[in-house]
Amino acid sequence: MKKLYIKQKVLSFNEKFMVKDQQGDDAYYVEGSLMKIPKTFSISNTAGTEVALITKKVFSFLPKFYVEVHGQEVVTINKEFSFFKARYSIDAASIEVQGNWWDMDFEVFQYGEVVGKVNKEWFTWGDSYKIQVLNEEMETLIIALVIAIDYVKASQAAASSAAT
Repeated sequence: MKKLYIKQKVLSFNEKFMVKDQQGDDAYYVEGSLMKIPKTFSISNTAGTEVALITKKVFSFLPKFYVEVHGQEVVTINKEFSFFKARYSIDAASIEVQGNWWDMDFEVFQYGEVVGKVNKEWFTWGDSYKIQVLNEEMETLIIALVIAIDYVKASQAAASSAAT
């Protein structure tokens, strides 16, 4: 089992951060498009090769986010119509997310088998997540999924604060 850690800095305006391994070494580099439309997050390995891309669909009645891994779209996160609490669904072939993904405490399944676990680390400065990868072939997808869900949550929080 491999453990990875994502720690985003509070008030980081450049939207750049690292994914670290359990020894504290850099494993992936994440960079968001600050003032670009459509909004994207690019995930690169330590060699600088892009391995995943998260994109927010621009013209959509309800927010929609696409996750590509190695150039193939594998996950779509859709906001569902709801009058009270924001609800999202995750669509992916053979991938299922179970648990409380809104609070970043969930497991990722592929064909019914657990391939990864994600937990938010509490009492830290900024958002910190611990990722346990049980199937290393799914590592990039799990990292991209965590970053996409975190971005969906941040977008929802920004929209909620703008509405008040």
